[in-house]
Amino acid sequence: MVEPYSFPVDRLRHLEEQKKPLVLVACGSFSPVTFLHLRMFEMARDHASSNGFAVVGGYMSPVNDAYRKKGLAGSDHRVSMCNLAVQDSEWLMVDPWEALQPNYSPTAQVLDHFNDEINVKGGGIQVVITDEWTGEQRIERRPARIMLLAGSDLILTMSEPGVWSEKDLHHILGLYGCYIIERAESEIDRSIFSSSSVHSRSPLALYKDNIAFVEQLVRNDVSSTKIRLFVRKGLSVMYLLPTSVAQYIERFGLYRQGDQSRKGSYRDLPAMNPVPELGASTSSSLSSPFSLSS
Repeated sequence: MVEPYSFPVDRLRHLEEQKKPLVLVACGSFSPVTFLHLRMFEMARDHASSNGFAVVGGYMSPVNDAYRKKGLAGSDHRVSMCNLAVQDSEWLMVDPWEALQPNYSPTAQVLDHFNDEINVKGGGIQVVITDEWTGEQRIERRPARIMLLAGSDLILTMSEPGVWSEKDLHHILGLYGCYIIERAESEIDRSIFSSSSVHSRSPLALYKDNIAFVEQLVRNDVSSTKIRLFVRKGLSVMYLLPTSVAQYIERFGLYRQGDQSRKGSYRDLPAMNPVPELGASTSSSLSSPFSLSS
């Protein structure tokens, strides 16, 4: 029996400080999830914490099967692997909403979904305010800033004509903003963010204050593509991704050849902590746009 969809909030923390609440959302294939995916969240949280934000939660949102990217395992598998990867985290969660929709959902729509669940339906983040004179406490709710988390390879595609809808770029960068983690193989030409006549109308230039870049202090160039290649060649992938994910790949024979990755699912493995099932939501309200420094 299919369980109804429920938005995960079990690790969405309350605030007891005067910082602005921030929620990080990573959309992607996660086929499979790697340690770099997990480190991206930690690096962005460190950066945000030193820039006036308090990260109250982080979400992985695996893409729908309709994306049909080469090497894309079935959504059941990818959601399950992501859940295994974050099972010991105190603040990272996996939202299966995007993966479980009947069709592919653009990134702008996915971010609207998170805004709707957290700020509209959820009423924002609970904040405990303590009066400095009396010591009395009161509870109030504040809207969370929702921001896309991605590697620098994604920001490069945003500068390529025809890859992204112009309307979606204005929506994503103008309303939400983006945390970009540098990737070893993706050099960024900073001129794409300039206000020169060539780039002045580009969403990347218009909303450059809503885009934060985070440098990798410890270089890590592991990728899902390399993991799939290693598996296909029969090489070990241990210590490139969580052990539980490596064991899952081995157990289901993922990425060995062709479309075998779509055979079977977590439902064949009761001990692997199955994820929530199908559901949907539509957004009726959006957060107001504001820069990273506000």
